[in-house]
Amino acid sequence: MKAAVLRNFKTPLTVQDVSLPKPTESEVLIKVEVCGVCHSDLHVADGDWSQLAGIVKKPLILGHEVVGTIVEAGSVVQSVKVGDRVGVPWIHWTCEKCESCREGSENLCVRQQITGVTVDGGYAEFVKAAATHVAKIPANLAPEQAAPLLCAGVTVHRALKQSRITTGQRLAVFGVGGLGHLAVQIGRELGADVTAIDISEEKLALAKTLGASRTLNAVSDKVVQQLRSQGGVHVALVTSAAKAAYDMAFYCVRPTGILLAVGLPAQDICFPPILLAAGEIRIQASAVGTRQDLEEILAMGAAGKVQCEVATQPLSQANEVLEQLRRGKVSGRLVLSISP
Repeated sequence: MKAAVLRNFKTPLTVQDVSLPKPTESEVLIKVEVCGVCHSDLHVADGDWSQLAGIVKKPLILGHEVVGTIVEAGSVVQSVKVGDRVGVPWIHWTCEKCESCREGSENLCVRQQITGVTVDGGYAEFVKAAATHVAKIPANLAPEQAAPLLCAGVTVHRALKQSRITTGQRLAVFGVGGLGHLAVQIGRELGADVTAIDISEEKLALAKTLGASRTLNAVSDKVVQQLRSQGGVHVALVTSAAKAAYDMAFYCVRPTGILLAVGLPAQDICFPPILLAAGEIRIQASAVGTRQDLEEILAMGAAGKVQCEVATQPLSQANEVLEQLRRGKVSGRLVLSISP
């Protein structure tokens, strides 16, 4: 089968023929239709996350927003069957036994396997997956729409759900990319007053059409001054992978508000403790989502409450797509089309 393979960090992927995966008795083999391209793929490919470097499988097939059809099921698989359209998300498998799993936070499982990081992902014609952790895709949700929800969508959905933002509260979304454009829509559905911040006028125009009450350009507008003049925001959700976004977002949070960390810069970030204490500001992070969170965001997609701005490219263009991400030129989400 054809696959785009990462052999070493900071080197181009190689599109080549590799062996067809062989599923175990508890796994399924999936013919991939599409695979979303996530900024996390770029971080993995470029070796940005030194903390993960030791667990990254090499050679590795990237991709954790995988949608396809099951073509083979292991002998003990009962939850899904051949012919089902399913998604394979970031969380490939969890142990269901550790403390986090028992407490309902399987996304923090200490033994978890990660699609496109510790096991091969979906930049390929076929992928195998744990039958217990694939997500059934609603029949009326197109694969190109479903794919970004498997990571970008579920991540911001869980983050905003955990923040407990309520109707009428002020939400600032820093970065209107793959995650941010979905966060604007989810915030709108939660009844929040949404402000979108970016450096691209094109992305800000998109945010406006998706339900943002206002938009601010981080380069030309006095973002902190304008948001603080309204009392600050209850939640500042940073979906950007730029450290500068965090540096700005922190000063926009109202007393007792939340700085919500989702975007993952390669550099460390820090804030003045005196200001944290003076405003009783909370810093909260969110890591992808559980199977329940995934079911919820796919249902929202099927109901038309969130829609992904998607552009598709063939698998052969995987390197070009990653380069677009490096340059910050992607509005919405890019999806690799693997097979019809």
